[in-house]
Amino acid sequence: MDYIHFSSHPLKVSKICLGTMTFGDKCDYKLSEEIIRTAYEEGINFFDTAAMYSAGTSEEFLGKALENVDREKVFIGTKVLKGIDRQSIISGLDESLKRLNMDYVDLYMIHWPVKGMNLTEMMGALDQGVKSGKAKLVGCCNFPAYLVAAANSIAVENSWPKMVCNQVAYNLVERGVEVEILPYAMLEDIEITAYRPLAVGLLAGKFRQGKPMNASARGATDSRIITWLTQYGEGIERFISFAKEKGIHPAQLAVSWVLHSPAITSPIVGVSSVEQLKSNIQSVNVKLSDAEYSEVTSFLDTEVKEEGLQLFPGLTFNFPRFRRNLHVAKRK
Repeated sequence: MDYIHFSSHPLKVSKICLGTMTFGDKCDYKLSEEIIRTAYEEGINFFDTAAMYSAGTSEEFLGKALENVDREKVFIGTKVLKGIDRQSIISGLDESLKRLNMDYVDLYMIHWPVKGMNLTEMMGALDQGVKSGKAKLVGCCNFPAYLVAAANSIAVENSWPKMVCNQVAYNLVERGVEVEILPYAMLEDIEITAYRPLAVGLLAGKFRQGKPMNASARGATDSRIITWLTQYGEGIERFISFAKEKGIHPAQLAVSWVLHSPAITSPIVGVSSVEQLKSNIQSVNVKLSDAEYSEVTSFLDTEVKEEGLQLFPGLTFNFPRFRRNLHVAKRK
């Protein structure tokens, strides 16, 4: 397993984060415990959960499975569910800690932006969570870059802790975060954890053009699968063939593609079996060359299109290209 610094936290976190959304839903406690224990034995020390996952059962399963593990050797992230007003954030943290049976979480995140949200109230409540010792770091999920920037400017003005992480969906199909969000994260040293690296199983080869859909697969009832297969079916077949030629599972190729970006801290891998876990963990050993990365990227026409990017690719002053550039500026 490879490890990486996560903001100012003293513990280096694994490059693979175990997601726990399936716990309490597809996975009962016995299976969840086996997955968590195997993950830890295989070097994963980074676990992501949320109050909304199986109505809190995911947090309960995770806490129970880790009760005999040295707390300082694991990194736990969870998310507020009830709302983003002060009272909801503070009480939600207490309720998550009770379910986890822990004194603190390493990362406490706002799960989604909400229309009309009060950023000053939100950041003040997160500050209270850190000052109480119940959260080591704070962050968010699914925030556009401007919202992270605005929230963190308020934090600086008030000497509150800034949000150090933005958790977003990112995979070969869903690439919108490449515009602004990833470059901003690189510039401001914001950790990016990527959920849905397998695109709901599409990039794991679970769904194929012209083949019956496995009704038991997680994405079988997800309308996005049919849409994506219709749009990118041929590219998916090329993707699967590339993985086969390389001697790896398509899921490993999908996760390694996400890992290739220097803006990504850890992809979040959710599984419903120990076999899936062990296979996905091997993604850290799949090192794509820049040429291989470009080739795989070319299989699907999923790059966010903007006028000027494709029509005038040779121009030095190209605004769409600047928006995507991970290295256009430095703080110092």
